Amino acid sequence: MSTQSPTNVRQAVATAEPVDAEPVTIDAAALESTAPGDLRDLRAALAEEGYVPAGLRVSADFSTDCSIETQREADRLRSLVRAATHLGAGELVVETGDVTDASKVDPALSALSERAEREGVAVTIHGDLDR
Repeated sequence: MSTQSPTNVRQAVATAEPVDAEPVTIDAAALESTAPGDLRDLRAALAEEGYVPAGLRVSADFSTDCSIETQREADRLRSLVRAATHLGAGELVVETGDVTDASKVDPALSALSERAEREGVAVTIHGDLDR
């Protein structure tokens, strides 16, 4: 749940100036590193080329019926929320593909979404568990 009122958002946008930058969604598999310094360098290099990172996209693997593997994948996704914040991206797009046991995956994705919201990143789920 956002803490910003629609009035505050409108005021911020009203004082904004357009920039000559193209928003892009980056595939997480293309990241060489998720170290904060490397992500800041990438953000700066993108800006030099006229791009602004709007989102980060990741393919998640929840095809195994194993709580440990589900937790491991959820941990990886949480690290990508952190990566999105360092890039300045406002969205993490998670493509779930096949999900073997939604009862194990749903709580993990709900917790991920809550964590991301605290970090200022929206999570969008595509696949078997569209949200």
